[in-house]
Amino acid sequence: MPRLARSLYFWVVLAVVAGALLGSLAPATGVALKPLGDGFIRLIRMLVGPIVFCTIVLGIAHMRDLPRVGRVGLKALAYFEVLSTLALALGMAVAAIARPGQGFHVDPASLDAAAVAKYASAAHEQSVTDFLLNVIPATLPGALTGGELLQVLLVALLTGFGAALAGERAQPFVGFVESASQVLFRVVGFVMWAAPLGAFGAMAYTLGKFGWASLAPLARFMGVFYLTCALFVALVLGSVARLAGFPLWRLVAYLKTEILTVIGTSSSESVLAPLIEKLERLGCRRATVGLVVPTGYSFNLDGTCIYLSLAALFLAQALDVDLSLPQQLTLLVVAMLSSKGAATVTGGGFITLAATLAVVPSVPVAALALILGIDRFMSEARAVTNLIGNAVATLVISRWEGELEPAALRAALAREPAAG
Repeated sequence: MPRLARSLYFWVVLAVVAGALLGSLAPATGVALKPLGDGFIRLIRMLVGPIVFCTIVLGIAHMRDLPRVGRVGLKALAYFEVLSTLALALGMAVAAIARPGQGFHVDPASLDAAAVAKYASAAHEQSVTDFLLNVIPATLPGALTGGELLQVLLVALLTGFGAALAGERAQPFVGFVESASQVLFRVVGFVMWAAPLGAFGAMAYTLGKFGWASLAPLARFMGVFYLTCALFVALVLGSVARLAGFPLWRLVAYLKTEILTVIGTSSSESVLAPLIEKLERLGCRRATVGLVVPTGYSFNLDGTCIYLSLAALFLAQALDVDLSLPQQLTLLVVAMLSSKGAATVTGGGFITLAATLAVVPSVPVAALALILGIDRFMSEARAVTNLIGNAVATLVISRWEGELEPAALRAALAREPAAG
């Protein structure tokens, strides 16, 4: 028992179960605990930008092989595009076969447009904003405090290249960043022990606010979505992992604490920093992890892609709208584009879905009211799938770059994961 009590995984499990029970039995109390979950995510988010910045700068500065950095980036983007397309296609195929929306016969006039107005507004704002202006920060320090990972990535790449080109003259600066990195990861270690509290509050809020009863009318759709995510992880990511020379189930076990934290908080961003640390522990170079993981959090959202295509067709089926093949292909292309840079916090997939539906006028954005009540439960599966997908991507890119030997990687995964 003493050893179990020192395991963060144990306390997160306990917190998730306790939060679910409290939210179910005392909904008002559960809703009042929302600040616990929000506060934990804010604690993590305040560290994400500086940690990603330090990780990338140190990786590039120490490597000093700038063509290799570009090669890793191109490989990562190509990999992301292939896997995202597969995720979107799988979601559409499952929706066409299982037809989870069949039998609803919803009258569009009966939909509550006001309930999704804020999401539709956010989606419109996101679709018309110049992407480049979102990537380029107003100031360099602003990139580290603005909460936009792509801005951090851009500034870190430029700084890392500058340090690499400056050579020995940049060593004092690189030494400072190295020290800052060590301090930040220690702080993450402290903050992660607040994960049980955050998971408890977030789970209590979810069940208190929405309750199990909200799941019943759409249980079939939820079941199909969860099953599709499981199929993608087991079949697609499992096959990719086997080709790369490591067993997926061992990686999942290695990341069990992070996965459970994501389930509790419904946000994959809550474990970005621990994920970077654990992947480095497996033997991935810092530069590779620093490039692939932050970029993947914006461009490799497999769970979100499955949700976009599956939910869009579900809503069409529920409204008895028969989408033609060209319309479905248009949806796929638009979803492929709108998913890039989607927010990794709770609700990001919902907003992106609103933007995607805009290209099919026959399925009004107000149809999102049908799934508004269960989106919080759906976000957990999206976030977990995104997390596992980015962990696999990093190991695959590291294998392509010759950083990892299959035997050494399997041996590292076979060892008991660290509790933190």
